[in-house]
Amino acid sequence: MDLTAFAAEVGTAGPVTIAGLATRGGPVPHVRVTRAPAGIESFLPDEMTVACGAGTSVAELQAVLAERGQFATLPEGGTVGGALAVGRAGLLRLGHGPVRDTVLQCHAVLADGAVVMAGGPTVKNVSGFDLCRVFVGARGTLGFFGAFILRTRPRPPARRWYSVPADPWTVRRALFRPSSVLWDGRLTWVCLEGHPSDLDEQAVAAGLAEVAGPPPLPVASRRVLEPAALRLLSPEADGEFVAEIGVGVVHAARATPAETPAVTPADRAGPVAAVTARLKQLFDPDGRMNPGREPRAAMPVATAPGAR
Repeated sequence: MDLTAFAAEVGTAGPVTIAGLATRGGPVPHVRVTRAPAGIESFLPDEMTVACGAGTSVAELQAVLAERGQFATLPEGGTVGGALAVGRAGLLRLGHGPVRDTVLQCHAVLADGAVVMAGGPTVKNVSGFDLCRVFVGARGTLGFFGAFILRTRPRPPARRWYSVPADPWTVRRALFRPSSVLWDGRLTWVCLEGHPSDLDEQAVAAGLAEVAGPPPLPVASRRVLEPAALRLLSPEADGEFVAEIGVGVVHAARATPAETPAVTPADRAGPVAAVTARLKQLFDPDGRMNPGREPRAAMPVATAPGAR
């Protein structure tokens, strides 16, 4: 996809932000707004890859892929670029993996107006530094996504949600590769994908009852706990929460939970912050790309702010 016009729109001077469909917080206020190109450039079902503009809506992309029995591991809503700029997986991360693994190749516009390409067009791309992983989750602070080549997956014949009043770790061990295991301290929810008869067999063996979908998620905070700390959560001590078992993400109703076990240790925050600052200095020394946004705020160790 030709990004010449997009690069010219981003320019080389002055603060600039990027807008998608405003489902993840929208662009930075009071800053010149740009928009990434949209549209699906190519879809190779046999190769299980799709090329699209960053401004393409996730809904449009998934609809095209569904026609050939495939899908991309992206959270629902907004644009492809917005989903990858924020870098947060949906509730099926346990089975589908992080969203960054969906990106085979990305094209981005940097603060100096240069168009760069990272990654390669094939699944077996292992050469060089994987800069796609640097850009995913950076919230547009290192550069603006313009286009992607994404890997796709076969769409499962069936996807069902179940619940059971049982220990989530015990339930997980009884199942074959669940796509999601959620727990609120009292009830466990499970998402299974595959052939309907296989799902029925697993549900009976584990004593699962089919439900309409996952529970509503508390939205005051979103953070990651160590596995041992995750087991210590309780509604009585921590208030309303939904934990993603096997992933570590906890959605909580308290912005600052009292007596909650420590999040990812603070000694990890120092090195992460230092690397983040160095990357920002290298890619955007003048701070013109999405000014005021914090890349690490898109990571689940922090309270969830508004996100693009």
